[in-house]
Amino acid sequence: MTEPPLIVQADRTVLLETQHPQYEVARDRLARFAELEKSPEYVHFYRLTPVSLWNAAALGEPIEAIVDWLQQNARFPIAPQVLAQVREWHRRYGLLKLVGHGDGAQLELQSEDRELLATLTDAAPLRELLTLDAEGRVLVPAASRGELKQVLVKLGYPTDDRAGYTRGDHLPFGFRAGPPPFALREYQARAAAAFHAGGSERGGCGVVVLPCGAGKTVVGIAAMHLLQTHTLVLTTNTVAVRQWCRELLDKTDLQADQVGEYTGEHKQIRPVTVATYQILTHRKGKLDGFTHLDLFDKGRFGLIVYDEVHLLPAPVFRATAGIQARRRLGLTATLVREDGRADEVFSLIGPKRFELPWKQLERQGFLAAAQCREVRVPLAPARAAHYAAAGARAQIRIAADNEQKLDVVGALFERHAGDRVLVIGQYLEQLQQIATVFQVPLITGQTPNAERERLYAAFRSGAVARLCVSKVGNFAIDLPDANVAIQVSGTFGSRQEEAQRLGRVLRPKQDGGPAHFYTLVSADTREQEFARHRQLFLSEQGYGYAIVAAAELLAECQRRREIGA
Repeated sequence: MTEPPLIVQADRTVLLETQHPQYEVARDRLARFAELEKSPEYVHFYRLTPVSLWNAAALGEPIEAIVDWLQQNARFPIAPQVLAQVREWHRRYGLLKLVGHGDGAQLELQSEDRELLATLTDAAPLRELLTLDAEGRVLVPAASRGELKQVLVKLGYPTDDRAGYTRGDHLPFGFRAGPPPFALREYQARAAAAFHAGGSERGGCGVVVLPCGAGKTVVGIAAMHLLQTHTLVLTTNTVAVRQWCRELLDKTDLQADQVGEYTGEHKQIRPVTVATYQILTHRKGKLDGFTHLDLFDKGRFGLIVYDEVHLLPAPVFRATAGIQARRRLGLTATLVREDGRADEVFSLIGPKRFELPWKQLERQGFLAAAQCREVRVPLAPARAAHYAAAGARAQIRIAADNEQKLDVVGALFERHAGDRVLVIGQYLEQLQQIATVFQVPLITGQTPNAERERLYAAFRSGAVARLCVSKVGNFAIDLPDANVAIQVSGTFGSRQEEAQRLGRVLRPKQDGGPAHFYTLVSADTREQEFARHRQLFLSEQGYGYAIVAAAELLAECQRRREIGA
């Protein structure tokens, strides 16, 4: 008889055996209430955390179903204190409820646990925010709604916010009538409906998690359609702003004068306004206020959509704390944040409302099948000596800039001669060298927006088959025909960056072919350690990385040349 696949440890780490026949089923179930931390070859390490349990509760996962499943699939008895902690974290979601009070200037914090309310009222971080009225009700100024939720989540008590929302100005519109008419995919409609919750106070805030290429923009448009209100969309850069504008005009009957761009180049406030995070965090000097944060109040918005919400900058967090009376939808491929601020997304944008596993969408044909490879590239003797003598921080750059990666890029270009190839990296000098040697166009943060859009359009049309992009290529670029990505360097161990970069090539291909993702890593260096961490989220989604030696690719390239000769 096969032993169960899990070992649940006293520190709330859950070990999952990857060779177990039930591995895939267990992985998909664990992902709903635990976070992947490490993924060595034979055992993956998950951890049960407050936020992971709160999100499970928000998705409607009953605690007894979670506990029963853990016990049934654990190889050894689970420590009672672990089960007690899991139950307690799950119980705390919704234990506190925030509701409207009186004329709306104040809100009421409610709980069936009166002892907890009394304790919180007396807690030092909350004394300035909470007051008791003559009837013993716990009140908070409506203007402090976001701040209260931030403090409470830090104390371990996520708040179920039922205080209602500002309606915003009415904006009637429909989907494109055709020809051909536009129609939502089934899962996109379910995602928008989960956020909307029938227009009740139970919905109207939260995060939808879908893979890159699955149509998160469409989910945002579907949520707008359900609410029919003025909307502010925040996204990552000007190219992404214009993509949102194109999608809105293509898939709905909104007119061009109803959709506005609010960027460094244009300041249009319209019924649907699409802005960048950067413009909202602009200020003239370090001691000055943020120039454009009043945008939140100018457009009579009833909905704010946060595209790529995992990238939400700290100043926008502060603004978000002050606009809790508006409905808020976060869109992302992964809730992973390397800065540890996942609890702030949870408290200020809302809990996870909808998520689909990447591999499920792949099986349904909505994503291309992906083949991921980690190519290990040796350091040349001189660089290896330089690496050995350097400090820890310098070693990272020395490994990433490994000049022998250039030969591997050339070999991959030959292997994929008929494909659409993106080269993505962190360091501009490295990308400039690749662009120069192989005569490939390069897009960086310094590339003017008009030139970026020209090059992206040339890539989409097939006039350009290869493109080098810096970190600006991590997100919100629509290149559906890209089927090969070569990552030459990255931001340390960033799991969300790895997911975003794979996402650039996951749109289904017309020929039904697979996507290829190569990450070039200097062998036996700290870059190899960072690569393991970068791959964690994708491992959780079911993607495995084949390890390939650079020498194998170069030998294959040489054989191909000899045959061709």
